[in-house]
Amino acid sequence: MDIFFPIKLLADWFTYNILAIPQKTLIAEAVNFFVYDTIKILILLSVIIFVVAVIRSFLPPAKIRSILSYKHQYSGHIIASLLGIVTPFCSCSAVPLFLGFVQAGVPLGVTFSFLIASPMINEVALVLLLGLFGWKIALIYIVSGLVIAILSGVIIGKMKAQNLVESSVYENLINVKTETLNTKWPVRLSYARNYTWDIIKKVWPYIFIGIGLGAWIHGYVPTDFLAKYAGADKWYAVPLAVLIGIPLYSNAAGIIPLVGALAEKGVAMGTSLAFMMAVTALSLPEFMILKRVIKIKFILIFAGVVGAGIIFTGYLFNFIL
Repeated sequence: MDIFFPIKLLADWFTYNILAIPQKTLIAEAVNFFVYDTIKILILLSVIIFVVAVIRSFLPPAKIRSILSYKHQYSGHIIASLLGIVTPFCSCSAVPLFLGFVQAGVPLGVTFSFLIASPMINEVALVLLLGLFGWKIALIYIVSGLVIAILSGVIIGKMKAQNLVESSVYENLINVKTETLNTKWPVRLSYARNYTWDIIKKVWPYIFIGIGLGAWIHGYVPTDFLAKYAGADKWYAVPLAVLIGIPLYSNAAGIIPLVGALAEKGVAMGTSLAFMMAVTALSLPEFMILKRVIKIKFILIFAGVVGAGIIFTGYLFNFIL
């Protein structure tokens, strides 16, 4: 039984009874899509963010930096990428924590693994992908995102590019001290509840805008239009999607509903996910912030390594899905 069936009934009731929109019309399709996906995603998001927040209560930033500073380089990349899943930052808000890692002595490549993973594969992305595409696509995306974050960090670390980091960053190295945690569960649950509400308040406009655009595409954009220009048979579709995604700025909450609508209209899954990866992990505003702490050459290396990984993943998805 579909666990979201009650939400579907609610969306049908609201669309056809409360709003009295005639069935099988374009506006009915769009409104029904918007109501159903908005309710479903907000419920999933609240539940999973709450659970992740409880986990995060055991991992204050100082403890995270301490763990990453003393691990073997490869395990450090893996741990940093996994931490990205439970730290729901957009690409720009992840930069300050990235800077804190560098100043705490965390290896540069490891910090980039975190910087890539955090906006790309956090729990918000997981919830939205799970709700729109099912667990198989969500799992494949999470694994591919982790691989991109880990390998990109390893490659950047091997380049020994410390000289491409602004000297002011290393002038402010800090001592890492693990914070004392309050282990009482009422405190943790209160933190999780407040944290969940704080995140929902921040991302709900992106969710509404993203699902709204997706609903419009779902109801009004002809199926063959997008498939014609971004189908799996177009060799240039994946790199074009990445190039288009870089100037845009959004988080997973805003972009995944749109990706769902694009995929439904015939855009190849690999192309759609490559577009989403580029928007969340390679945004132009992120580059502008990074310019304050690393040199342009390093930004180009970072964009090239990650972009190549995203393009490869897009082609791979188009081949296997």
